[in-house]
Amino acid sequence: MSETLVMVGTAKGLFSLRSSDGRRGFEVSGPALAGEEVYSTCIDTRGPTPRLFAGSTSMHWGPVVRSSDDGGQSWSEEDRAAIAFPEDTGAALGRVWQLTPGSADEPDVIYAGVEPAALFRSEDGGRSFSLLRGLWEHPHRREWNPGGGGLCLHTVLVHPNDPARLLVAVSAAGVYLSDDGGETWRASNAGIVAAFLPGAPIPEFGQCVHKVARDAVDPERLYLQHHDGIYRSDDGGGSWTAMESIGGVDFGFPVVAHPSVADTAYLMPLQGAEYRCTPGGHCTVWRTTDAGKSWSPLTDGLPQNDAHMTILRDGFTTDGDDPAGLYFGTRSGEVYGSADGGDSWRLLAAHLPPVLSVRAAPIG
Repeated sequence: MSETLVMVGTAKGLFSLRSSDGRRGFEVSGPALAGEEVYSTCIDTRGPTPRLFAGSTSMHWGPVVRSSDDGGQSWSEEDRAAIAFPEDTGAALGRVWQLTPGSADEPDVIYAGVEPAALFRSEDGGRSFSLLRGLWEHPHRREWNPGGGGLCLHTVLVHPNDPARLLVAVSAAGVYLSDDGGETWRASNAGIVAAFLPGAPIPEFGQCVHKVARDAVDPERLYLQHHDGIYRSDDGGGSWTAMESIGGVDFGFPVVAHPSVADTAYLMPLQGAEYRCTPGGHCTVWRTTDAGKSWSPLTDGLPQNDAHMTILRDGFTTDGDDPAGLYFGTRSGEVYGSADGGDSWRLLAAHLPPVLSVRAAPIG
């Protein structure tokens, strides 16, 4: 029986939850990288042994990418940052918001989405990264404006059938696509309303996209959580259609696709852009099994009274196992998990520092 690892990045370090009994029980350890803000985590299972990554803010080096090849027992401590903007850009790295493995055919490729919004690519397993200048020098950049969390590139999706096809999402610039491995990019926000912007309600760019996930079976189907709504694309992000709101609520941060079942995705709506907590103090995960035509509440095991929680864009994930494991962490330090695709939930950890990112996978 394989072990399941859940990496929980917090405002004060990295915690690990491990289960070796079929996800019936989890042992919590940490913090590693104590005192560091861990905004991004990644479990790369493409090699013979899993390689773990953490994008954190070091008290000595500032924003860094750390790696571990021994399951998190030790972490790299380099004398130079793996990610740095070239001097001619005049930019300084603020945070590493996203770490994403490349395709299985490119086992040493890792992508990093950062703030200020840019995409970096590593071809040596995360030891060094190079800026993809096609996006950095895009003519739209001078007009990009930061969202509430800054001007961050927070989503990187590599097409499963063509590693040259990349999708990124930037808050608050929108979705951009590349068909040539990041050399050139085009804005792809057709159909996404940006009511908070003056002028045209559907601008070419400037949408405050919070997160994007890809359907498990149809790689051209995407699910998107926006500042002002939830959307679906059936053409790889070329165009977007608004899905029905969930009980009149369509604000939130994360969206997660089921790892193996078609047309199935999960959302955790929050009450408005000002309050940003679970509506009515009810902690509810919502699931669609028909690609967003309808949504069902999942509450078994989740607190339904006075549960005023906030779940950030990377605070909700799946472990990719079968049946699907799902996990989310809150800014109040709880971690909940489900081992049955969301039908039932358990509290796995409590009283942690504010949770910023969660990633999970079965490991050997």
